[in-house]
Amino acid sequence: MRAEVATRAHARLGEGPTWDGAAQRLIWVDILASRVHTYDPAGGHRTVLATEQHVGAAKPCADGGLVVNLRDGIGRYGPDGAFSWLHHDPVPGRRGNDAAVAPDGALWAGSMRYDEAPEGGTLIRVAPDGTATRALTVAVGNGTGWSPDGRTMYYIDSPTRRVDRFRVDGERVVDRRTLATIEPGAGLPDGLTVDADGCLWVALWDGGALRRYTPTGVLDRTVELPVQRPTACAFGGPGLRDLYVTTARTGLDRPHPLSGSLLVLPGAGQGLPSTAFGG
Repeated sequence: MRAEVATRAHARLGEGPTWDGAAQRLIWVDILASRVHTYDPAGGHRTVLATEQHVGAAKPCADGGLVVNLRDGIGRYGPDGAFSWLHHDPVPGRRGNDAAVAPDGALWAGSMRYDEAPEGGTLIRVAPDGTATRALTVAVGNGTGWSPDGRTMYYIDSPTRRVDRFRVDGERVVDRRTLATIEPGAGLPDGLTVDADGCLWVALWDGGALRRYTPTGVLDRTVELPVQRPTACAFGGPGLRDLYVTTARTGLDRPHPLSGSLLVLPGAGQGLPSTAFGG
């Protein structure tokens, strides 16, 4: 499996790739540049939306708009581009980070302090009507996903070096268990995606690789990448067979020329359709 360049870019902190099935495009963000990018692999068309704040994630809405995890809370861009807050909760020194939409259409959004202080972030569930419920207190809220049957939720709080799994009971997460632990020297777990086999693909920040874990936590595949800091991954393209990988160059003295670009692993596996935010 060999990584190719989908979009050559110099993103400071590329993150959060998501396949928008309705528009047949990939959505990803550059957090520190406050930009939401889209990429159409069929025609090569790209767009860039500038946000007013650092943006940790952007996900499609059922009506064609975007829901965004910003520095001061959860916002929404309507189909006409008009912005409104769904959950406005500014905390000095804190920003939104990774997020994912659950099978029921709710957004689970992580946050973190800029200094990455322990217990400085949260994981919240935002219902389609904007009602927000805190599920966890975390350090760096990161990769989030669900098993193909929707019954198990997976989550990464990066400094713990763990991939955890939960059962979701309404607005709460219960029965937390460790699925896998990333050993020292292999990088930190960052974003994740779940494939049609129920396996988890995990990006390793400072590990220069993706790992695939089975639903029982067995490491069964490692894909080396040319960049030091892959951040997250998602299946997209025709038939959801291609695995897209966001990358970062922030904090690197001598970043690889492809650091900050959007990479792709053609034919890496079979992805699951993403759910649009129901709000």
